[in-house]
Amino acid sequence: MYKPQKKTKQAAVGQVRVIGGEWRGRKLPVPHAEGLRPTPDRIRETLFNWLQFSIAGKTCLDAFTGSGALAVEALSRGALKVTALERDSKVTQQLGILLTPLAGKRLTLVNTDALRWLETEPAQTFDLVFLDPPFGEPLLEPACQLLEEKGWLAEGALIYVEQAKQQAGLITLPSNWVLQKDKQVGDVHFSLYTR
Repeated sequence: MYKPQKKTKQAAVGQVRVIGGEWRGRKLPVPHAEGLRPTPDRIRETLFNWLQFSIAGKTCLDAFTGSGALAVEALSRGALKVTALERDSKVTQQLGILLTPLAGKRLTLVNTDALRWLETEPAQTFDLVFLDPPFGEPLLEPACQLLEEKGWLAEGALIYVEQAKQQAGLITLPSNWVLQKDKQVGDVHFSLYTR
């Protein structure tokens, strides 16, 4: 069982706090991996305020799960099922140890490259998709195109897109995605679209 560390600057960097829902206030350690950048509390709080009536009972995909912060927040708020993709096998293993005891069969962790996974034929569609790829890697635009072209999205699906502010507006999104909300906090630009 995870025991909370003393509150120090170093400990705070290595933890993600669940903002709301069933596990509100719970702190989970962030898996150790180079370049892993959990979505900050302030951004997650805004995002999940946007989504407050759109999560319960929904199927979700966290395509670049990293710390698992978005996946666990969705599960805490009543998502029916979350599929989380992570290419680093050590991070996937650590997330399994941390999150499976909480989420059980509602969470499916897949150790895979997200673009390769999205190129396959979908076994299901998703109501809500989180796209927060590593900044500086050209993954966002192809992920958006594959989601649409391969049929991963349910009708009326919501798609969350997070990127560095310098990249905002530079990628081509599917023409049938309609911007609902967007905001910038520090160096991060984040948006919510409806299909």
